[in-house]
Amino acid sequence: MLRPDLADLGAPAGLGAAIRRREDPELFRGEGRFLADLELPAGGLFACFVRSPVAHARLKDVDLGNARALAGVVGAFAAKDLGLEPVTMFPGLPEALARPVLAKSVVRFAGEAVAVVVGRSEAAAADGAAAVAVDYEPLSSVVSPEDAAAIGAPLLFPEHGSNLAFQGLIRTEEDALAGANAIISARFRNQRLAAVPMEPNGFAAAPLGRGEGLQVWASTQSPFQVRDAIAESLRIPEQSVHCMVPHVGGAFGAKLAVYPEQLVVAALALRLGRPVRWLETRSESFVALNQGRGQIQDVQLGSDRSGKLVGLRVRVIADAGAYPGQGAFLPYLTGQMLSGVYRIPRIDYQARSYCTNTTPTGAYRGAGRPEATALLERAMDLLAAALGLDPAELRRRNLIPPDAFPYESPTGAIYDSGDYERALGRALQLSRYADLRSEQAARLSAGARKVLGIGISTYVEVTAVGSPTEYAAIEVEAGGDLAVQVGTTSSGQGHATAYAQILSGLLGVPSERITVTEGDTSLVERGDGTASSRSMQLGASAVFGAGKELLQRARELGAEVLEAAEVDLVSSSDGFGVRGSPQRAVSWSQLAARAAELGSPLRAVFDAYADSSYPFGAHVAVAEVDLETGEARLLRHVAVDDCGTVVNPLLVDGQVAGGIAQGVAQALFEEVVHDADGIPRTTSLLDYCVPGASELPPLELDHTVTASPNNSLGVKGVGESGTIGATPAVQNAVLDAVKHLGIVHLDMPLHPERLWRAIRDAPTSR
Repeated sequence: MLRPDLADLGAPAGLGAAIRRREDPELFRGEGRFLADLELPAGGLFACFVRSPVAHARLKDVDLGNARALAGVVGAFAAKDLGLEPVTMFPGLPEALARPVLAKSVVRFAGEAVAVVVGRSEAAAADGAAAVAVDYEPLSSVVSPEDAAAIGAPLLFPEHGSNLAFQGLIRTEEDALAGANAIISARFRNQRLAAVPMEPNGFAAAPLGRGEGLQVWASTQSPFQVRDAIAESLRIPEQSVHCMVPHVGGAFGAKLAVYPEQLVVAALALRLGRPVRWLETRSESFVALNQGRGQIQDVQLGSDRSGKLVGLRVRVIADAGAYPGQGAFLPYLTGQMLSGVYRIPRIDYQARSYCTNTTPTGAYRGAGRPEATALLERAMDLLAAALGLDPAELRRRNLIPPDAFPYESPTGAIYDSGDYERALGRALQLSRYADLRSEQAARLSAGARKVLGIGISTYVEVTAVGSPTEYAAIEVEAGGDLAVQVGTTSSGQGHATAYAQILSGLLGVPSERITVTEGDTSLVERGDGTASSRSMQLGASAVFGAGKELLQRARELGAEVLEAAEVDLVSSSDGFGVRGSPQRAVSWSQLAARAAELGSPLRAVFDAYADSSYPFGAHVAVAEVDLETGEARLLRHVAVDDCGTVVNPLLVDGQVAGGIAQGVAQALFEEVVHDADGIPRTTSLLDYCVPGASELPPLELDHTVTASPNNSLGVKGVGESGTIGATPAVQNAVLDAVKHLGIVHLDMPLHPERLWRAIRDAPTSR
């Protein structure tokens, strides 16, 4: 599983070993420390936010008097009481679209915070929040991006002049579909999703005393971003804010943003001179945590008579939510990845993001890339049907060949490496594709009530995009153990296991003697956190680079201490020996002592730089649809993914399995729903359908290995691959099962009611 040239780089011997996660035992024992488990310093207080029940209204009055009079309430605050400036949620957005940390004159979505109450207990704070009286003057709402784009639509920000937040174009000089003999046209809806992490959002802050700054704890993917935003908002030096990340119970991109609530709680801690903690409830999370997806896609895909693709035309209208942030710009990534794994000569793409009176959108597992794969793979199935070709055969005829890399797509993406035909072939082989088609035909011939569908998805995505550098430092401690600091932040991915595995293989030090520190801005000098599946490409590459530098310095010191040539040194689990003279040895602790004598610790620092990589794969889903009830059940899911060099297959399979679960969820179960006035109707796990283990079959996972030339380990990201590949495979499988009825397309989620109505109204009788 290693790159052929990694041995020349001194690659760790342990790469590819299935080592169990070192993070798990304490979690199994119930010893994890999440935001709710932290013991704050004495005098800790609790914050509870008052949230708007309406989607769009003028804020006429916020009466805090009753709340302030309640026993146990320490204070109640509206925007005017805190005096914090509005925040522009993403670089490049106009100031007119900035978000107030508490609503000032207007509320723009149901769930927006309008006030905050601080109490001596969570119950007191909640009682105080319930006692706040707010006078709303309702305004007309726009709930969908189509409504927001309409002429005369109500404006969320009248001073901005429109609801448009972002627009982008990718255009060819000629008609993208010129010369096509077959063209399919379709409109797809990639529905809005909630991230639903096991642990909702949370934040705590405590003043350090005597104006020394703040200690904050955040359930976040990027502690340095949180630190910097707090410092800017409160107008205090960055170095006076110390941000720590405890265990994080899931993030999925939704905890990448800095939230207004975090800034408010930090300000309250400074103002009151006491620790303050805020824990988001599950119902709050469904309206306050950034949501994902939300695109309407008009697609035209054309080919010649043989099925060779000629061009693709796509128009996307995206939902940015009430306060545009990163979500407004994610259609850029959708456009970048529109070519998929195929040679498409011409692509014509236009995207617009609009403000709506709904929860803001942001990154969610895949962040713009799943939307591209979903539209392209659904279009490929429609084109295959129009041409009378098997969906697998149409894909084969258009794959980018292995000798074409590096390959520049018409959208400007430069794919580093790939072997798409091998991945697809392996997935078809493992799934026994021909046998599945035979079974499908046999069921139809027998008039079975439960019909079979087979769905294929081939994908390529981009990882480590947006932040191409990462920091790592390694120091040998006095006892000979290794202390590692890395700028990434784990939310369950297994970073400590992977980083220790790399160093253990490189340096020969047992992994249990290696400690890994992340998510602490006072202990780690800098870092870009974890997003875009970047940790192995950049974090692991930084650890590897620092490890090589440390090894070189240690060998130099060892040669000096042992009075031997460096080439004669051999590594052991506790240092170095001299080849042929086993009695001559020096330990890591002795090397650390010698370095200290020379005036500096035995330490190495490395900043890795790496271009983005392009993981890929092929998924085959097998679904069964009950024609009487409309219930779709996933019977099998085969995934062949390629993430380059595999550091630890257990970690890779865990990420792929989790991603597939979220991809299946979008295809069959999950959807954020608002009524016509913008009031959310999916605000609990009773009405937002997250699948359980019983809804998922055992997953059949395999991997090909095509190393990336863009980083020292040859790795590619894998955290989002499962989601990107699974969603269209499952959607295609379900629709393949009912295509004999004349059902051409249905939008996700394909829940029983939607399928039952389509079957009932199908043009072809059963």
